[in-house]
Amino acid sequence: MSTNKIKVIFFDLFFTLITPKYNDVRNEYDVLGITCDQWEEYAEDANIYRKRALGLVKEPLQIIDDIISSMNIAVDEEAKREILYLREERMKQALLQVDETILEVLTVLKKNGIKLCLISNLDVIDSKHWLESPLSQLLDDWVFSHQVGFLKPEPDIYKIALDRMNAKPDECVLVGDGGSDELKGAKEQGIHTILSDYLLKRNEIDLKNIMKHTEFTISDFTMLTTLINEM
Repeated sequence: MSTNKIKVIFFDLFFTLITPKYNDVRNEYDVLGITCDQWEEYAEDANIYRKRALGLVKEPLQIIDDIISSMNIAVDEEAKREILYLREERMKQALLQVDETILEVLTVLKKNGIKLCLISNLDVIDSKHWLESPLSQLLDDWVFSHQVGFLKPEPDIYKIALDRMNAKPDECVLVGDGGSDELKGAKEQGIHTILSDYLLKRNEIDLKNIMKHTEFTISDFTMLTTLINEM
């Protein structure tokens, strides 16, 4: 059993533990004849994203419909189904092909008696293949926004995670890439914060803002084990 002050590590998912990557053959935007940047602009629209990430949209094909409805593009049902398939496959591969260093570090932390829990903003497409991921075998629990109805950095999603882990905020740390103001939200709840830029390097302006709410930063994921031992 761990004798460290830190008993629980909360992890962000996207760009902290996994990176969904577009492939070199065919992607969602290819079906529509638009660029990747254009697709991302529509797909990550704040209002559309919020609905699905809160679990207000539960049908995967409806998520694709909502994205496409904001475009001035005629898309038939077959094309929508292909877009859904490509998106599901992209998320599946990200969940299955986890960086070996990350898996090794999580394994060591778990053996050291640290509880591991995920706090992630994601929708039903993102989480479809979660239980097939090696991450699901290493983590003690997970809090998905679309299941609990709250998004980072809303206080309730952190409180739910703390309750599930039966832990006090000062016994916990959130490790994340800093997206969605997740570190700010955690810090406001009294949870320690670590910025990981192992998978994603932020630009100088974003990094400056994120650093305001970060106690420590790691560029090498293997640094996490030592850092936790010293906290």
